[in-house]
Amino acid sequence: AEYMGTEFEHSSMLAFARRRTHGLSNTLIRAFSQAQQLFITTQETPNLNSLQFFPGLPVLPKQSSTLDFPDFKSTQRSPLARTLFKVNGVERVFLGQEFITVTKSNSSYWEDLKPQILSYICTFYSSGEPVVSDKAINPDTEITEQDTEVVAMIKELLDTRIRPAVQEDGGDIYFDHFSPEDGVVWIKMVGSCSGCSSSSVTLKNGVENMLMHYIPEVREVRQVEDALEQINEEEFRKFDEIAEAAAAHDSCSSHGHSHSHGHSHSQ
Repeated sequence: AEYMGTEFEHSSMLAFARRRTHGLSNTLIRAFSQAQQLFITTQETPNLNSLQFFPGLPVLPKQSSTLDFPDFKSTQRSPLARTLFKVNGVERVFLGQEFITVTKSNSSYWEDLKPQILSYICTFYSSGEPVVSDKAINPDTEITEQDTEVVAMIKELLDTRIRPAVQEDGGDIYFDHFSPEDGVVWIKMVGSCSGCSSSSVTLKNGVENMLMHYIPEVREVRQVEDALEQINEEEFRKFDEIAEAAAAHDSCSSHGHSHSHGHSHSQ
């Protein structure tokens, strides 16, 4: 590997990092760089394809919102996220104030990806580059003068009660909008929560129950889908329709064949 002789002086770290540690809830991995010593911890999330990396140094400023990078094209504002997408098998990068959540593809393995990710994180922090560009972003839960009392209460609950719990699992929840006509709160689950099978349970049992308990105007919580997710669902629907049509055709063909067979036998 390229980093063995340049960025890292301790080959023991590589041997340790290559061990299968996915079964441990909190794995301490020591990563040494030329510029400084980093103690990177990794932690599992409910999504088996997502893993949290804690570099022991700030990732984002305390007052900033989390950042989600669903693909390489979206990483123009973050040199760190852009760097991590260089690892073959990385599909998504999510940045929190103290952690980095990396989501891999189904066909890749953490024992292969983890050493490379550790290397890139150490190299990045040694470079002194900013994690994100200077472009300021307004948090989705920032209360504005245009917000109604209900929307302000929704944002307050999301930011103070719900978001911290979701971030513990390596993800985040973004407020999209509230529809007063039907009482639906539209949110977006990102990070390790994106594509996780338990996110729907979190959405209904956690987020929806809490918002409905404190805010009578809220009747339901739904998730906003990405364009890619909508396309995938549409493709699955088309596939199901084709499969059902094929099954119906086979049933008719089988029935017709048995009928003609019985007719020839009677003759």
